[in-house]
Amino acid sequence: MTATTTIPDTATVAPSRRTTRTIPTTRLVKVELRKMFNTRSGFWMLISIGALSLLATAATIVFAPDEEITYEAFATAIGFPMSVILPMIAILAVTSEWSQRSGLTTFTLVPGRARVIGAKAIATFLVGVVSMAVAFAVGALGNLVGSALAGVDTVWNISLATAPQIVLGNLVGMAIGFTLGVVLRSSAAAIVGYFVVSLVLPGILALLASVRAWFADLQPWIDWNHTQVELFGGNTDTAREWAMLGSTTAIWIVLPLVVGLLFLRRSEVK
Repeated sequence: MTATTTIPDTATVAPSRRTTRTIPTTRLVKVELRKMFNTRSGFWMLISIGALSLLATAATIVFAPDEEITYEAFATAIGFPMSVILPMIAILAVTSEWSQRSGLTTFTLVPGRARVIGAKAIATFLVGVVSMAVAFAVGALGNLVGSALAGVDTVWNISLATAPQIVLGNLVGMAIGFTLGVVLRSSAAAIVGYFVVSLVLPGILALLASVRAWFADLQPWIDWNHTQVELFGGNTDTAREWAMLGSTTAIWIVLPLVVGLLFLRRSEVK
């Protein structure tokens, strides 16, 4: 009695494949939000938003004259430190992959670099919106307490239509910082670059507009700081002003961000 061995036909047996599921965007956003809180710099940046809001509110109550105890006064006092801190948070959200040297791990787990940057952008947007909500709430509380201590009527002189423009103005500043982070991919360089384009460049453009008449009409279309100030003042009411905002956004955010993403996709991550 002989045993026969049957050899399977390897040509007809299909190899088994492991199906891999793409990491959902919501999970990426949660991870990026966690990263923004985990690092010491990011953690203290976020803590400073609440701390400086309270300090600005207290300073307004103590030093502002009674007739200046209005909601606009509190919003202005809180808005100044917010306009500086929020872009720094946006910069660190991007550059942390390179400054903390976690980029190799991140882009190995998620090879699609554009998806990672998109998740960072969504997380930055959420932090900006929540931070502004906290600032508005602290300002409202300060307005109530300040008017009660001063014995004056509570003045709510910021309309509901102006509030979204103030939020948008801060988000534009965050978008500038985020763009610089993508382009430069260095925390120090991006922070210096932000202060240059937000503090130095507007003065140069204003000087050029004062000595060249033809540039005076062109300045609002290329100076993002001008359109941001208009947003903070709630003065963006006409189609022309919104067109100016679209022009400066395309020049300072969209175009550099596209170029930065193209270089980021081809750059070597160490």
